[in-house]
Amino acid sequence: TVTITHSRTKDLPAYVRNADIVIAAIGRPNYVQGDWLKPGAIVIDVGTNKIDDPTTEKGYRFVGDVDFEAAKEVVGAITKVPGGVGPMTITMLLQNTVKAAWNIAGKSQS
Repeated sequence: TVTITHSRTKDLPAYVRNADIVIAAIGRPNYVQGDWLKPGAIVIDVGTNKIDDPTTEKGYRFVGDVDFEAAKEVVGAITKVPGGVGPMTITMLLQNTVKAAWNIAGKSQS
């Protein structure tokens, strides 16, 4: 059963704890905590949040909506931020752009 929740869902951690697959796209850095996650769950972190980090050259870094360090100890698999779904998004955008160009040109793809 697919369950859609949001940041204001009552007892959100309980919903997350029961999920085999979690797709996080909430827009808040490290919002989903490791103890919310079911052991062995698959986590796809779509969030991209810029946070201050004086230890980096730029003074900031990007993190996801899931607390990666805590989650990786619990889950079966998790996408990293950056480098997780971003590259796949770009790949699919390019693939669909090529498909659209072929369709506009009236040519068949092989």
